[in-house]
Amino acid sequence: MAAIASLLTAVAVSIAQVSATIQNPAIQPRPPMGFNNWARFMCNLNETLFTKTADAMVSTGLLAAGYDNINLDDCWLLKERNSKKELQWDPDLFPHGMPWLADYLHTRGFKFGIYENAGNMTCGWYPGSQDHEEIDSKTFESWGVDYLKLDGCHMDLQKGRSYYEEFEYRYKLWHKIMGDLKKPFIFSQSAPAYFSPNFHLDKNNTDWYRTMDWVHNNGELARHSDDIKVYGLNITFEPGGHWESMMNNYGMEVRLARYQSCGFYNDPDFLIPDWPDLSMDEKKTHFSLWSSFSAPLIISAYIPDLTKEDIEYLTNKEIIAVDQDALCEQATLVSQGEYIDVLTKNLANGDRLLTVLNRGNHTSTTEVSLHRMGFINVGAYTAKDLWTGGTKKFHESLEVKLRTHQTAIYRIRPTEGVKLEVTPTGMIFNTFSLNCLAASHHSSSVTFAACDAADSQIWRVWDNGRVTPLSAVQQCLTVYDGEVSLEECERGPPKSQQWSYGVTGNLVNKGKGLCLEEGKKSVVVKKCGNALDSQVLALPGGVKLDK
Repeated sequence: MAAIASLLTAVAVSIAQVSATIQNPAIQPRPPMGFNNWARFMCNLNETLFTKTADAMVSTGLLAAGYDNINLDDCWLLKERNSKKELQWDPDLFPHGMPWLADYLHTRGFKFGIYENAGNMTCGWYPGSQDHEEIDSKTFESWGVDYLKLDGCHMDLQKGRSYYEEFEYRYKLWHKIMGDLKKPFIFSQSAPAYFSPNFHLDKNNTDWYRTMDWVHNNGELARHSDDIKVYGLNITFEPGGHWESMMNNYGMEVRLARYQSCGFYNDPDFLIPDWPDLSMDEKKTHFSLWSSFSAPLIISAYIPDLTKEDIEYLTNKEIIAVDQDALCEQATLVSQGEYIDVLTKNLANGDRLLTVLNRGNHTSTTEVSLHRMGFINVGAYTAKDLWTGGTKKFHESLEVKLRTHQTAIYRIRPTEGVKLEVTPTGMIFNTFSLNCLAASHHSSSVTFAACDAADSQIWRVWDNGRVTPLSAVQQCLTVYDGEVSLEECERGPPKSQQWSYGVTGNLVNKGKGLCLEEGKKSVVVKKCGNALDSQVLALPGGVKLDK
């Protein structure tokens, strides 16, 4: 095992010298937008599909709206490498070849993306790149590739390496090799998906968290969980489960906001606008949520047949601007009730984004207060509806009425004369159990409980490290002698009332250097472990991360 550790260390040292991803956000300064064939066509791909797609994206205005990546997925290859051990495209599918296709796309203003696999075979049983990383990177570079999606099927474990260690080694090796290219590819990593809660056999999230800890330094985006449910085999539509698939990936995304920054984006997978069993409200919800996350907007659909209504919502300038906002923040949960989810994030011009989702099967109405939105000062505010373009003024709270599976998305700003002051506000929840930190209504105790959208489960995280519940603004989360409670906020504040939060997901008390933990019967602080399920928490967006 010592030899394996030294290999991983050598790769890590080399990576420290590579200028890429969040060390160099210029590689992908905003979330990528574009097209990928997989969810719609799977292995039914050919050259004509991509040329027709490119032409349609130009004529419909999708390219002008920012969708400038066209990416091939699995099954483009021949089953064997050539005599030089190089990958080969299938000439029956791509008669003009990959360099020709790259030129076709480049001359029209697109970047050219390709698929490979970190293991020894792709998921579709074509040659993988394991032990061929350098030659494959140079092959792709010679073809004019700009973007690499690297999957993780069929990983052949090298002697002494665990499954997790093999993934870490292979993906970090690719990162190093691409850093040596004249122009590093945009690097889309699938590694976290192979350790996600719905995929990995272990009954914990530790390796998922550990993988996310390094992939966000390793590339420009990472697919963190399940594939979006595909259209159907052999281009035959198979109805059912598509809304549920979308909501599953949404539920994974909200656990990971701490990793995102300009240059690295959490990827909840493709947009699927031509699935017949999705209502227009559901398709717009998909677009609203992914844009609120500043997630990659990669369409998987037959672009030439998209309806005028589909093109219209996919090119909504106001909502694309939210996705491409210069802060690159991922919206986080303010509250999650039985049916209604409320999310917020900061926008670069000083506005506050408010996104409200109705997961339920009936029309629902909710009110969102200014304090829940993160504003400190009460007064007159305006809400611009980014779907209708309409604007309305409100004071203490905004009423939102939603049809089943509909999502509203607003830009909120104070009117003239109201001082803008925003503090990170929202749920603090355990990303394994999904329980929310809650203040007691009757005592100074705190608990973890099922999330119910009550004020007692909504917290403010202040710049000085204080954490206070919305239901008791003068009470601070405090540690004394290992006990966690709510006590009157003191001046300073003392270190017992100061907390820090980092990419690891640990909420650390500065007085004791201990991590907040969901215990079996109580909230405790204990020595910080390595990505422990009981200690990894999601906090409101905008919290300054401790280095």
